[in-house]
Parts: sequence; structure tokens; C-alpha cells
Amino acid sequence: MSSFNIAQHALWLDPVQALAAPEHAQLALAGMSVHRLHTLEDIQKQLTDADWIVVRLDNSLERLQAVLALQQQAQITVPVICRVERQHLSLAVQAMRMGAYHVMAADEWTVPAWQAALHKPDQKTNASQAAAHPPVPQRSVVYVDPASRHLLALAQRVAKAQVTALIEGPTGAGKEVLARVLHESSNRAKGPFVGLNCAALPEQLIDDMLFGHEKGAFTGAHKDFKGLFEQAHGGTLFLDEIGEMPMHLQAKLLRVLQERQLTRLGAERPVSVDVRVVAATNKDLRQAIGTREFREDLYFRISTFKLRVPALRDRPGDILPLVAQLLARHAKDSVFTVSADAQALLLSYPWPGNVRELENVVQRAVVLSPDAQIDVMHLMFDDTLMGPAPAPHQHIAKVEMESLSSARVESPYEMHGPLCEEEFSALFQSSANGNFAAVGHLQTAVKSNEHQLIMAAIQNTESRIEAARQLGISPRTLRYKLAKLKVGNDMPAMALAR
Repeated sequence: MSSFNIAQHALWLDPVQALAAPEHAQLALAGMSVHRLHTLEDIQKQLTDADWIVVRLDNSLERLQAVLALQQQAQITVPVICRVERQHLSLAVQAMRMGAYHVMAADEWTVPAWQAALHKPDQKTNASQAAAHPPVPQRSVVYVDPASRHLLALAQRVAKAQVTALIEGPTGAGKEVLARVLHESSNRAKGPFVGLNCAALPEQLIDDMLFGHEKGAFTGAHKDFKGLFEQAHGGTLFLDEIGEMPMHLQAKLLRVLQERQLTRLGAERPVSVDVRVVAATNKDLRQAIGTREFREDLYFRISTFKLRVPALRDRPGDILPLVAQLLARHAKDSVFTVSADAQALLLSYPWPGNVRELENVVQRAVVLSPDAQIDVMHLMFDDTLMGPAPAPHQHIAKVEMESLSSARVESPYEMHGPLCEEEFSALFQSSANGNFAAVGHLQTAVKSNEHQLIMAAIQNTESRIEAARQLGISPRTLRYKLAKLKVGNDMPAMALAR
């Protein structure tokens, strides 16, 4: 699978038909954020910020020719996707021959179609600079929600400065991913990225892993060993869960950070190291300082710049793009789609396990879905209080994802080659479009719908056990939900007594 940079941004030129919110949602799920334009002059002004240009062709190649001319004048290459009416197949073939990167039907809004189109090529480059500065491969990351995009922009600025950084955030939120962004956005990107989880090893091993030893330093030391500081020379050392590091090692780490030198165990001479340290923690280090579990001087040394990764529930705009990325990672042989009901359920869940839990849910859905179509019945959450997912025929509130329209979304999809004329015919076959119904606040809609389903089940059955069976949840889960509904909705006593 190809490696990709951060989110992709598309300039969208279609004077014929406006882009509505449901289409924005489909494009966001497929890996594209959109900036709508009306004239070629608008494209010229924003050409340098674009990863893609999407152009609608009516009955001629005039717009494509003009866009390619603008790129030639600016000496910048940005891939162009052309949208063509289904009856103009010959126009699609001509567009590909002229240099269009991909051609698709103008009314094609399904996620698989955009999965086929959005395989990110090399970033646009100035021809005179491409050979002198080859791109450094970067991990595929998703920063779509406004809170995430703000964090990403800040991290990229911090990366350019030679300062230590402390990343805070809950477990599983993506602290290591942000650490890699810091590394790959810095001038150390070509150097090594070395990581250590300080909570995963006993303190004797952490000492040896970080600082190394000389041959004969202790029993079993049959050869010299370079510690992680030396292994990361010229690059970045990532210390995860640094709040779990023993106090005596904190003092040794502080000395290395101050002097940029270390002494291996059993050695007589110090070794100079050129390493940028990025630390991460899910603990409140200021509180740990108060309880004498963490050194205050080390805290100020590693926290020159602090970055906080929000919990997944606080950046809902990242959820669906992350699902798309995870599906591409765990289902390489198939193109999966996610129903609107399943999307709404994914957005409404609080994700106590953050991105790690989301990955578990996606992997389960891949296993449970027999036809590459993920629905609510395939979503199994770690939070047992939620019970099994609702039956597929039950209505779940659908969401209009307008908040995703301004986000720059990263495409996790693989590259496809140019299409021949016969393949255009298959490409232009009609397919069903997803329906998105605009509702109010998603959490409110889901809770309201759950309340109605529970009330209907209780009123139409003779016992709570039968009602729980009809709802597809355990009697214990039903009792829990009834208790919450009694507090929040003042349910009738007769209904609760059944």
C-alpha cells in the first residue's frame, strides 16, 4: 500500500451544479475535502495549496485545457480529476489522453468510486526542485476535525524548531502518531525514529536500553551494545509513558539532555549524541511532581513545547476518515462501504478506548461482514453496557456531516493505473447513492430514538425479558437503560413496573 502525507485538499470547479452537504460527506469518507470555486481565476489564486483539482466537463475539453495551461504557467503539477456526463464517453477518453489523472461520471457519488479515484500520487513539485529534494516517505495519518487540524498545524511548526516536546493525551488517542509527524516534518526526517515504552520494561532493562553497555560490563555482556540514544543519533527518540520512568533514571536522562553526552555502562569515556527527544504521557506530570513521582527539573526540560491529543470523542470529524483508513489497512483485498446507519452509530459512540478501540471495532466488522457492506449489525463495541447493535431494520438517526466539508482529509487508498476505453464503460455504470437525512444534534437524536424503541418494546411485550429479547440486548442492559431513562425522561411508573 502506498504511503501518504497529511490530509488532501481539492479545488472543485463545477459551474453547473452546486455541491450539497450529503456529497460533502461522501467525499470526506472517501478521503477528500473540498473548496468550491466558480472561475478559473479562483483556481489560479489557490493552485499552490491544492492536492487535487476536480473539473466538470460539459461537452468540451475547454476547462481541462485551461487548468493544464495554468499549471504549466506556474510550473506546478496538480493531478486533475474530470467529471463527465455518462453520455460523453469519448470525451472521457480524450481527457485521459490530454493528461487528466482520473475520469469519472459526473453523478457518481458512491464511496467505492472515489476510493478508485483518490489514490494520492507524488505531491505537486516544482520541476527544478524535485531531483534535489526527494520526498521523505511519511506514515498515513488522519487529522480532519478542526481540533485535529489545529493540533497538526501547531505540531508542524514545532517540528521545525530544535526543541523537546511533550505530548499529552489519553491512552490510545494517537500520541505516537503525532510524535512521528513531528519527526517526519522536521529536518531529521531522514534520520531514525526510535521509540521506547517506559512502562513496558523493568527499570534495569530501561537503563541498558537507553544508554547501552560495554563488553564485559556485567555477566552476559558478551559484546558492546549501543543504547537507543545512540541508535537514534541524527533522528528522534520517542519516550512513551515517560511518567512511569523510575526516579534514578530520570536524573540520568536529565543529564544526557543537558550535556548531549552519555556514558555507557562499563565505559570510561562519554559519547556525544545528537538526538531530539519527544516524550509522551497519559498522566498529569504536574500532579506527579507534587507526589514526588516525577522530577520537576526534568519536566521543564522535556516540556519546552506541550501538545495535547484530544480524546476521539472530542474530535468526531476524525471518526469516519479513520474508519476509511482502517478499512483500507485491514481489508486490502476488498473495497468496503459503510451504511449511513452504521456511520451514525459510529459517530454517536463515546469511544472510551479512543482510536485503538475504533480499530478493534473495524476489524470485527471486516470479519463479520460477508459482502463488504458494513451495517449496524456488524458493529461490536467494547462497552458491554451498550449491548449488541440494533437490528438492521431498526432506524438509526442519519447525520448530515457538514462539519467535514472544510476538512482536509487524508486518502488511504491504493493506486490504480490509467483506464482503457472498455473500463470507462464499466466505470460509468449506475450505482445506488447513499441517502442522508438532515437531523438535529446526533446524540440527542440517537437517545430519543433509543427511548422510543425501548418504550415500544415494553408496551408490546408481557415482560422485560421478552422486551430485552426483542431489542437484542440482555435483561441486565435493559435494566441499566431503564434506570437512565427514568432519571432523564421521567418514564411512567407503569412502564417501569412491567
